Amino acid sequence: MSHHQILIVGGGAAGLTAASQLKQARPALEVAILEPAEDHWYQPGWTLVGGGVFTMEQTRRSEASLIPEGVTWIREGAAGFDPTAGTVSTTGGRTLAYDVLVVATGMKLCWEAIEGLPEALGKGGVCSNYSREHAAYTWEAIQAFRGGNAVFTCPPMPIKCPGAPQKIAYLADDVFRRDPAVAARTTVIYATATPGIFGVPTYAAPLREVVARRGIDARYSHVLKAVRPESREAVFAVPPTREWRDGEEEPLEVVIPYELLHVTPPMAAPDVVATSPLATGAPGGFVEVDPHTLQHRRFTNVFSLGDVSGMPNSKTAAAVRGQAPVLVSNLLALLDGQPLTARYDGYSCCPLITGYGKTIMAEFNYEQQPVPSFPLDPTKERWSMWVVKTSVLPWLYWNRMLRGQPHERRYMPGIAAPG
Repeated sequence: MSHHQILIVGGGAAGLTAASQLKQARPALEVAILEPAEDHWYQPGWTLVGGGVFTMEQTRRSEASLIPEGVTWIREGAAGFDPTAGTVSTTGGRTLAYDVLVVATGMKLCWEAIEGLPEALGKGGVCSNYSREHAAYTWEAIQAFRGGNAVFTCPPMPIKCPGAPQKIAYLADDVFRRDPAVAARTTVIYATATPGIFGVPTYAAPLREVVARRGIDARYSHVLKAVRPESREAVFAVPPTREWRDGEEEPLEVVIPYELLHVTPPMAAPDVVATSPLATGAPGGFVEVDPHTLQHRRFTNVFSLGDVSGMPNSKTAAAVRGQAPVLVSNLLALLDGQPLTARYDGYSCCPLITGYGKTIMAEFNYEQQPVPSFPLDPTKERWSMWVVKTSVLPWLYWNRMLRGQPHERRYMPGIAAPG
């Protein structure tokens, strides 16, 4: 058994950012990252891969190049958590003990939850920007599209980057409109499990205007249940209408034919987390943490951030930038025997691409209040925010966020910067 002062499970955006900020704050800390992957991917860029702006290779770096100096990289995955004993078992058969545990495993994509999807994906017009293997095929499918129904789906929350399922619909619509003949015989359908276009009212209003302006057929409370590639049909469950509700026990089934189908799969915490004591009481199998301090509610030497954490915030890379300094401040306070005073306000950012050269920079907190980083009306589509999305944010991700630099936005009262 090996022992580590701080053990971080997961070497993705959340784990690397936390490790870097910890070492920036206190270089003498002994930190280890448990992560099996050899490559690290900038997943916020995959919408742009599907839209033909980036190549997949532009979103890749080697994991080794991103491990902070002085941090031990254990190239295995987590096989089990025993927070009572203070240990993590690994896929390589090892047992790792820790003083403090940081859980940052990310989410899993549940392709198999949709009947027929695993077999259909990557051919016949069925695509997904959420798949590393198939995001590039989205662009191929959009270019090859010659008319009919182009269907874009969104599953029940929570998912990674909840704005992404509709971003690709707007980009595809732009491409279709380049050929008037294709546009004339095309219907773009956005079928989402959510009751509205976006969960934050301030930003939902302009998005409804985008949908109306483009003539997109938005269908709410539509949950994708099956894909029938032979007949090119997508099967959705929808609530019964009010007049049919009496005696109706199951949702109704709606079948939508498609020529192009972009699927965002349901998502959940990884099984190793969901079946562990860390997730007890947390909906969906996510790590049960205080939403403000990021400390586990029952195991005081456990923290979590990123997509796997059971916080009611929007799960984005930008949220990690808001969470990491709070986690670092509170983790160091725990080591010092001091109160945990840093508070995460639920900050998240979703750059809502509404077409090529147009983006609404949606920043908001737990209260669904806008918290813009720029002195501009955040509800407007802007070319400048497109530049931020396509050029500035990737640079910040590789060169500042993963390197442990603090968030550029001003810290609100009660939110501590690292160190």
